[in-house]
Amino acid sequence: MASGIRAEVKIDDPPDCVVTQAAAETDGRTHSVSKCTNPAEPERVTEEFILEADSYPDEFDVDADLSPIFSYGSSSVYRFERTLGCGCPCESVERHDCPVVDVRAKGAALYMTFHAPDMRGLQAVIGELRENYANLDVQRLLQSQQDHDERNLVFVDRSTLTDRQTEVLETAHRMGYFEHPKRANAGEVADELDITGTTFTEHLAAAQTKLLDAILDHE
Repeated sequence: MASGIRAEVKIDDPPDCVVTQAAAETDGRTHSVSKCTNPAEPERVTEEFILEADSYPDEFDVDADLSPIFSYGSSSVYRFERTLGCGCPCESVERHDCPVVDVRAKGAALYMTFHAPDMRGLQAVIGELRENYANLDVQRLLQSQQDHDERNLVFVDRSTLTDRQTEVLETAHRMGYFEHPKRANAGEVADELDITGTTFTEHLAAAQTKLLDAILDHE
């Protein structure tokens, strides 16, 4: 069986992404993105996607000419063409020979899933994405069970954390609460978050429990 790493990343409001622009304009969501090239024009890419929204504009204010192909219920299929090298997020991944296996958008957020051959390949892709998109967020990582050499690689589903738990962890980490010696104590972090020390402790404990459950594979 093949080994490797499956990664899902989220990018808020990426420029040059027609799929996300369409979802944001309609406050809807897109999925089932597919693309193909014409051998006669290899520099051109044709893409199709399904858009689900409550209403659709007569014309989209996006960086491409969207052509409606098919409609059913609240869903519509659109097609557009783009030029290779336009700088879209998918190209940032694919230039590292990492296939993008799923692309979808919800509102202005783009979710992209791809396969990397190993940790070095994953780091190269994430590094380039972070250079291009400062708001990149790694949502999920899944490593093939056939690969036993990178046992220090830990996979955590951040979506299990509430927004408040994530904010507490990020603030505590930024202020040096987890360093030794600490650069900030619980009271200082709580003040920064404008919450009580007890509330900070409760949020932190809940978040750490979820993270440990994932790391230790606790059922």
